[in-house]
Amino acid sequence: MRILITNDDGINAPGLKTLEKIAAEIAGPDGEVWVVAPAFEQSGVAHCISYTHPTMISEMAPRRFAAEGSPADCVLAGIHDVLKGKQVDLVLSGVNRGNNSGENAVYSGTLGGAMEGALQGLKAMALSQFWGPGNAGLDDPFETAAAHGAEVIRAILATELDQSHPYATFYNINFPPCPLSGVKGRRVVPQGFRQGTSFSVLPQESPSGRRFLWAKGGDQRAATAPGTDVAVNLEGYVSITPMRADLTASDLLEPLRAIE
Repeated sequence: MRILITNDDGINAPGLKTLEKIAAEIAGPDGEVWVVAPAFEQSGVAHCISYTHPTMISEMAPRRFAAEGSPADCVLAGIHDVLKGKQVDLVLSGVNRGNNSGENAVYSGTLGGAMEGALQGLKAMALSQFWGPGNAGLDDPFETAAAHGAEVIRAILATELDQSHPYATFYNINFPPCPLSGVKGRRVVPQGFRQGTSFSVLPQESPSGRRFLWAKGGDQRAATAPGTDVAVNLEGYVSITPMRADLTASDLLEPLRAIE
């Protein structure tokens, strides 16, 4: 198996090292793991691509490349340049430092990499490690992802699902914010929404008098509906959410036909 991996935390991120180990386990001794990751952190860039300017790419080591672009750029570079058209069997993105559950999925560069893999017609998954008091102080905060990552990926790959939808499926996998001993299992759930919290901006004035704005996230432990990704993560479960890049609000199509 040939696996292409990327992330949004950058080529030197510890979560990428965790994903490399997971990918090596999945690929097996006769497989290949190729890394094409952003040269610098790209958190929050979602599925953006560098459409109006070129992306510089450098080989750091055998099968390891850094690109000055987004995770989606890295997937495009890996498929169409680094591997030069060789078959890619699986695209993995992560392991992100922090959750991409709930509305975070919309902003996530980690998911952007997996989404691009799916749009290229490949099997693709995004992996994220929820951060919290239960694991942030551990010697290895990614221990839950490291221990459960390969088995979750194998379980998804083993399913026989209908793939006739024109927008291919990709998977959003989030590991709970607890030590390995606290993991209760895994749940297949829909994306949740944190009520009463959202991104905002924090203004700050520089010594020179210029005004800057910092993006500020909301409470990551805010309540979501039972049985959704954030809720089960906070209960100690690995969440698995199938996703597509189709943004249609299908439930509103029929009601809106009245305006035709």
